[in-house]
Amino acid sequence: MADEQDLQAVRAEIDGIDREIQVLINRRARCAQQVAEIKLGEQLAAQERGEEPGEVVFYRPEREAQVLARIVERNEGPLPAENVAYIFRELMSACLALEQPLQVAYLGPEGTFTQAAALKHFGHGAVCVSQATIDGVFNQVESGACNYGVVPVENSTEGMVSHTLDSFLDSPLCIAGEVELRITHHLLAAPGTDPAAITRICAHQQALAQCRNWLDAHWPHVEREAVSSNGEAARLAAAEPGVAAVAGDMAAEQYHLERLAEHIEDRRDNTTRFLVIGRQEVPPSGRDKTSIIVSSRNKPGALFALLDPFRRGGVSLTRIDTRPSRTEKWAYVFFIEFEGHLQDENVAAILRELEEQSILLKPLGSYPRAVL
Repeated sequence: MADEQDLQAVRAEIDGIDREIQVLINRRARCAQQVAEIKLGEQLAAQERGEEPGEVVFYRPEREAQVLARIVERNEGPLPAENVAYIFRELMSACLALEQPLQVAYLGPEGTFTQAAALKHFGHGAVCVSQATIDGVFNQVESGACNYGVVPVENSTEGMVSHTLDSFLDSPLCIAGEVELRITHHLLAAPGTDPAAITRICAHQQALAQCRNWLDAHWPHVEREAVSSNGEAARLAAAEPGVAAVAGDMAAEQYHLERLAEHIEDRRDNTTRFLVIGRQEVPPSGRDKTSIIVSSRNKPGALFALLDPFRRGGVSLTRIDTRPSRTEKWAYVFFIEFEGHLQDENVAAILRELEEQSILLKPLGSYPRAVL
């Protein structure tokens, strides 16, 4: 009897805490509404003064990154800091939706890892808009139809996504954030499918490459077909007999597929990094990265000359890749990513030096480093 009384007392305490949490959540939501009212009031006042009001920016990537970083730093458990940060991410997403629901374009269809990355970064309060191609994501953001876009940029197993890099060459968009997503692949098929009846395995070419060894060992004689996305592969598996898909949990849930095999990726640390693209530059958050495109004249020591200013400036590079130039045969542009913000004095000095010795220098933006 005493144990039952103790249990009821703890449950009553939990109920009381839940009521307090709910009151505080709604109090925070009302503050978010006040923020929206203040911003809209400033826009209206600018219009009345005859000034160009500009676009009202409700989502502030650097502010959100700072909030999440503080949440992680001050967490005392027993919940892991990352779990607590996820809870706050969803809370902020829901509050932002009260101000203005964000329209976020992503490489679709539904069920792709890019959609999962968009939801991880923006939370479920955002409206995710599927696009068939990476170009489509860029176009939606450039036209103003969507506030932001999410595109894959590199995988820890297969390297860079060249189409994303190429899209930045002609786009006016800025990088506004990054998302890292642990990638887990399953072999999926329609419910009741006999594994012996599988004649074709579909997936995005990157997913097929990330599972190559496993597929060679377990399905060596079955045709493999590269399709536009893992979501499309899952759709085909649901619609066509004899087709299996390599895809993740979201695709399995979206298309009601069964797992013929789980965790088939060749590397257990398989991770894909995504970039968030937008129209506004992002102010410093205190923990930032910057990406640029640069091309030098074709002469001995050209690459060293581009990289040496970073060494002398004490700035750490986090990524460097090359892509063919679109203006000259056998010429290349470099995509360089490094720690720091464009507004940092040492970064600004490095870029001034690069501008003097390069034939192309295009900053792609500074953005907060991924917190989650």
